[in-house]
Amino acid sequence: RVVKRSVPKPGPNEILIKVAASPINPSDLAFLEGLYGFKKPTPVVPGFEGSGTVVAVGSGMMGRYLNEKRVACISQGQRDGVWAEYMVTTTNLALPLDRSVSFDQGAMSAVNPLTAMAFLSLAKEGNHQTIVQTAAASALGRMVDRLCQRDGIQVINIVRRETQVELLKNEGAKLVLNSSDSKFDQHLSDICRQYQPHLAFDAVAGSLTMKVLEAMPSHSKVVVYGGLSYKPVQANPGQLIFQDKSINGFLLSTWLRRKNIIQSLKIWQRAQKLLATDLKSKIRGHYPLSEVQKAIKEYQKQMTDGKCLLRSEH
Repeated sequence: RVVKRSVPKPGPNEILIKVAASPINPSDLAFLEGLYGFKKPTPVVPGFEGSGTVVAVGSGMMGRYLNEKRVACISQGQRDGVWAEYMVTTTNLALPLDRSVSFDQGAMSAVNPLTAMAFLSLAKEGNHQTIVQTAAASALGRMVDRLCQRDGIQVINIVRRETQVELLKNEGAKLVLNSSDSKFDQHLSDICRQYQPHLAFDAVAGSLTMKVLEAMPSHSKVVVYGGLSYKPVQANPGQLIFQDKSINGFLLSTWLRRKNIIQSLKIWQRAQKLLATDLKSKIRGHYPLSEVQKAIKEYQKQMTDGKCLLRSEH
């Protein structure tokens, strides 16, 4: 529900942002249902990412630098999120937006684009020529495929509907498998035998994790970063024990914390340059905060058709 509250005040190393826009992401839906990796004390404002203008700062040099700047922002730990007219976050969770980036694209520039950049970086670090990804028709999945096309990495894309197969192929994807197909397991096994991928990124979990890992060669790894199936990851112990296969988790904030300030800025600068092309997010509709329930239902109907953006009404 929508309520009126006092405008929050920033503390040390915090900033107050006048929010312009915030998307609805799968992670937001999981959080609303209490199924995300952490919970916050309620009542709480949802929303993990957005964009806006810094209008007040607490103490600290970084806050003074960000004052009055347009930023992309991420909500912090146990505090309120971005689905509001104003929100407070820490200075390290606000990223200055280039003048060429609109508030709409800036609102979606952190979670998916930086995760896609992270996956590309992990693939390159391991010298992987081919990777596998599930939920490939999602906004993030399509970003990963475009980045890999640009950098010459083959992607075995897994989707769950035939219309999504056509969608990805129309965007230049070469290898797309439909997990709803009766012969999916065999097709996945055959294509993995041909291309020998040793790295996979999985947003679904459940039995699909096991199927992907079983189809890949020895010494392979599946990186799980989501649970769209709402089911626990499944795995065959024999694959882990005798074939040296593994399952890891991925959280963007943890990955970013391992980068120094120079590395982080380089990643962010490159991401912003690609927001108009490979890292661009399609927008399906804009909704005022007062219509948040309608926006959530619209997004849930068809999550691959583009983002539903919440816009402040001030």
